[in-house]
Amino acid sequence: MIRLGTFSRPGDDRRFAGLVTEADEVVDLATTTVALLADWDAALPALDARADERGTPLADLAVHAPVEPGQVLQSGANYRTHVIDLAAAHHAERGTRPDAEIRAEVAALMDRRAAEGTPYLFVGLPSAVTGPTDDVPIPPWTQQFDWELELAAVIGREAFRVGRADALDHVAAYTIANDLTARDQVFRRDMPEIGTDWFRAKNGPGFTPLGPWLVPARDVDPADLRIRLELDGGDTHEVMQDETTKDMLFDVAALVAAAAEITPLRPGDLVLTGSPAGNGMARGRLLRDGDVMTGSITGPGVDLGTQRTRVVAP
Repeated sequence: MIRLGTFSRPGDDRRFAGLVTEADEVVDLATTTVALLADWDAALPALDARADERGTPLADLAVHAPVEPGQVLQSGANYRTHVIDLAAAHHAERGTRPDAEIRAEVAALMDRRAAEGTPYLFVGLPSAVTGPTDDVPIPPWTQQFDWELELAAVIGREAFRVGRADALDHVAAYTIANDLTARDQVFRRDMPEIGTDWFRAKNGPGFTPLGPWLVPARDVDPADLRIRLELDGGDTHEVMQDETTKDMLFDVAALVAAAAEITPLRPGDLVLTGSPAGNGMARGRLLRDGDVMTGSITGPGVDLGTQRTRVVAP
C-alpha cells in the first residue's frame, strides 16, 4: 500500500507531492498531487516503482492537506443510524414527540430512501479545506460546533454522466475528511420555508480538515472501512464515532454517479460520503476551545492515516 501526501520543508514555502515509504520517509516527487491525479493511470505504476527509494524523514516535514480540490461535493443523510440519531436529538430539543416514535419513523424513511431514493448532495467550498494537523477556529457566530468524520473519494479520471457500474473507475484514491458543522446555522430561523443553509453551516475557514494521505483506490474496499473519531477534552477522552461504511445508505459508486450526473468531476475533486453516527449533537457534547479530535479510517490491510486537530476559540 502506497501513501501520497503534500508536504513542505521548514523555511521553504514550496509545497510538493511526496510518496511516503514504509520507512516513514518522503520521496519528493517535484510535482503536485493534482498533476499526478490528472494522469493517474501512468502515475500509479511510476509511484510503485519508487516505493523503496530513500527520502526525507517524515518527522522533518510539515504535512498539508493532500490535495487542493477544485470542487467539494458533500453528502448529507447518508448513514442510517446517524440520521436517526440527529432527528431524535432535534426533536428532543423541542420536546414535541416521544424519542421511540421519532426513531421508528425516521428508520422507516431511511429504509425507503435506500431502496427507492437518490443521494442528497450539496456543494462545499475548497477554501474550507485545511491540513490534517492544523488548528480549527470556532467561528464567533456558532454555539453548536460539531464533528463529522467521513471517507472522501478523490477523483482521478474525469467523470461526467457515468453510470453507477462505472463510477468507481473514476476514483483514484481515498482520504479522510472531517466535515465540521455549525449545527445552529443549518436551518434558517428567519426563513424556515427556505430550509437548510449549508453555505453558512459548512464552509468557515478550517471546516474541512483533510488527509493526511491519499491511498490508491485499488488498495481500498470502501464498503469495508471503520471510521473512528476520539475526542480529548482535557479532563475526558472518549470515542465518539466508531462505525463502518456498511451503514451507508448509498455507496461510493452511487454518490460519484449522482454528482457526475449534474457536474463534470475533474482530477482532484472530492466526493465526501457522509458522516456515520456519533456526532456531538446526538451526544449532547459539542466542540469547545481546547478540544482535540483524533480521526482515523482503517480497513483490512488499509490505513488512511490519522488526523489530529485542535479546536481553538475565535
